[in-house]
Amino acid sequence: MSVPAAFDYHPATSVDEAIALLQQYGDEAKLLAGGHSLIPAMKLRLSQPEHLIDIGKISSLSYIREEQDHIVIGGLTTYVQIEQSDLLRKHFPLLPEATSMVGDQQVRNRGTIGGSIAHSDPAADLPGVVLALKAEIVVQGPQGKRTIPADDFFVDTFTTALAPDEILIEFRLPKATGSTGSAYDKLANKASHYAIAGCAAVITRGQDGSCSAASIAITGATVRTIRARAVENALVGKQLSETVIAEAVSHATDGEDMIVDIHGSEEYRRKMAAVVARRAIMRALERI
Repeated sequence: MSVPAAFDYHPATSVDEAIALLQQYGDEAKLLAGGHSLIPAMKLRLSQPEHLIDIGKISSLSYIREEQDHIVIGGLTTYVQIEQSDLLRKHFPLLPEATSMVGDQQVRNRGTIGGSIAHSDPAADLPGVVLALKAEIVVQGPQGKRTIPADDFFVDTFTTALAPDEILIEFRLPKATGSTGSAYDKLANKASHYAIAGCAAVITRGQDGSCSAASIAITGATVRTIRARAVENALVGKQLSETVIAEAVSHATDGEDMIVDIHGSEEYRRKMAAVVARRAIMRALERI
């Protein structure tokens, strides 16, 4: 059995303490939330932090609540809490739907939304959902809090706009207005449950029945989670027939660098991204 390299363990009891530890140990430290991404990497020695800062017991970062025109979710809220939240089922059913497809029950019991988003695995499910819902991501560092739009958060594979001494503490989701439907669809790797290609779709229909707004995010196929702007532009202002949708999703990964590995070639992933995007958009329309 693989075992991690030696490290020092630091259980943090507050956000301020965790930030201080990040400042103290710098590049030699890693944050531990749910641990389902970091621990396997450490066991394979792909990641070898000298200091592990455990933020998993900071209870103040685990919540789902309503604040005026937003729903806010703490960074340490677990997948199972999201999956079972009546508040999210009412306002953002896309999140519980996608979360139910993450890993297995053991992973969903321990894994956290903040850990997933901060890790920025391009094959993970929740980065696409957070992007499609146009979330505001609140982070905290030595200089205080700042808010990063989801559109600006995902930089590259395993790379985000988080500074090394910042912690992701909250997601703020603006409530939808108008007639809106959403859906998540993915082609999953049967062993890992990660997305070979996935799509989160949010569609709003105007009074004349045409698409007045669209937010389409692709995950799994590209080297980072992306908004499929070409698809959105092709949908907005149109009556969404099957023909219109099929033409729109053919542009799902235009101009993007694709993941190429043993699970799929570039051509295969481009085609599968279009397939899951069409399915997600069609189901989102049905749910309006």
